[in-house]
Amino acid sequence: MENKKIAITSDHAGFFLKEKVLAYLIKEKYDVKDFGCFSDEAVDYPDFGHPLANAVSAGDFDCGISICGTGNGINMVVNKHPGIRSALCWNEEICRLAREHNDANILALPGWFISESEALLIIKTFLSTSFEGGRHARRVGKISLKMY
Repeated sequence: MENKKIAITSDHAGFFLKEKVLAYLIKEKYDVKDFGCFSDEAVDYPDFGHPLANAVSAGDFDCGISICGTGNGINMVVNKHPGIRSALCWNEEICRLAREHNDANILALPGWFISESEALLIIKTFLSTSFEGGRHARRVGKISLKMY
């Protein structure tokens, strides 16, 4: 397996799933940094999503994983950053297509709606699927607002 540099974060609603995912990534020998949160005490997801997205956008990490209750809030936050293409994925097929067709570089997970085993399958797919390029590269190139 590649030694990818992975950033991970969550809010309180995603904390317990993040801890399980983090343990898996460490066991698989990924180079991973936990951007928090560090307990299930209520926090605001933007406070954790922005630092993760900044780090991925700057190229400090190959990709990121973000988790909140629905996955929506943290996904909206990280997608505000230049060069970030975060995809909210709740099954393996959506994840595979997000990587192949959209070159997603952050995976957003809905902690309330998927099991640990589903999350790990989605993460394995995210980390092992390559961008197809081709016609998809042209489309991905049009995502940034600076083109318009």
